[in-house]
Amino acid sequence: MGQDQTKQQIEKGLQLYHADLVGRFRVLGCLVTAHSEMGRYKEMLKFAVVQIDTARELEDADFLLESYLNLARSNEKLCEFHKTISYCKTCVGLPGTRAGAQLGGQVSLSMGNAFLGLSLFQKALESFEKALRYAHNNDDTMLECRVCCSLGSFYAQVKDYEKALFFPCKAAELVSDYGKGWSLKYRAMSQYHMAVAYRLLGHLGSAMECCEESMKIALQHGDRPLQALCLLCFADIHRSRGDLETAFPRYDSAMSIMTEIGNRLGQVQVLLGVAKCWIARKALDKALDVIEKAQDLAEEVGNKLSQLKLHCLSESIYRSKGLQRELRAHVVRFHECVEETELYCGLCGESIGERNSRLQALPCSHIFHLRCLQNNGTRSCPNCRRSSMKPGFV
Repeated sequence: MGQDQTKQQIEKGLQLYHADLVGRFRVLGCLVTAHSEMGRYKEMLKFAVVQIDTARELEDADFLLESYLNLARSNEKLCEFHKTISYCKTCVGLPGTRAGAQLGGQVSLSMGNAFLGLSLFQKALESFEKALRYAHNNDDTMLECRVCCSLGSFYAQVKDYEKALFFPCKAAELVSDYGKGWSLKYRAMSQYHMAVAYRLLGHLGSAMECCEESMKIALQHGDRPLQALCLLCFADIHRSRGDLETAFPRYDSAMSIMTEIGNRLGQVQVLLGVAKCWIARKALDKALDVIEKAQDLAEEVGNKLSQLKLHCLSESIYRSKGLQRELRAHVVRFHECVEETELYCGLCGESIGERNSRLQALPCSHIFHLRCLQNNGTRSCPNCRRSSMKPGFV
């Protein structure tokens, strides 16, 4: 877009902003979306707050629902997950609105992402399932695509790599079949999540191809958040290949953008990768320094899975150093995190997420090893005794 056209668009937006409250509300919504895509999450939050005030002046439930959803999304991007959940619950608690059917699925998706950020896996899966029902009931393939990407992230974290690949592949199919008029960010996000899954499966060539495609789109559109995720994925691929010299600068670049945009959970993931590089180089003291920084951030955000992984790394380091007191402390915290995340199979008692395993969710959204459900033939969830006659959607 040329400078003259840009100036005209800005002038048009300013006229609309000052014309009336409805115009102001719409302009603020566009500003929220624009700042989100550029990774300017603090500015996104500021405009979302102003939009809430405008919605209150309008005294319209539909506008309130939309503005509270934008406030929830802003906090989700800033890793303020408890606030995200609170604002999503406010959306759900609003009286019946015309926009409810259209935005209800997006509210459930944002809530699911927040629960996932806090490592509350059952609640996350329950929210994703609800969002998917909204998508199917309203023929909203764009929402379905976004939910599939989130489910890919979910299963990557609990280490069912088959499903971690299946869902972003499903998202890519939706983009191919229905996404002619969609933003390219949907293709980019599906390719990124496929890259993550392929890397975890050890298919590093495919992972690199998907990540390069995602990064190409992210660079074309100035999508800083996605650029950071791709750089992190590139670094992880090189680390998986044993090419630490190439991995380190990519971790540095990813950290720079993550810090710039305020993605604290992304910073934790970068530090986890860096710590693993130092461990591979036998530089254990440097690894411990990085782990300490990551642990502080993980606790600040409230992400239990990252804390669990960091305690596991610390445990292995202190075991190799023969420091029993420190070792015991991290073993205790590791098991506490397992309990808090409920990352264990209620049938066999073994951990979930320790290694790649095929998992199955029951209708209550508790997850188990698929082999355990098949071997036991259970018809009720051993965790909550809720009937499992109907299979879970995932």
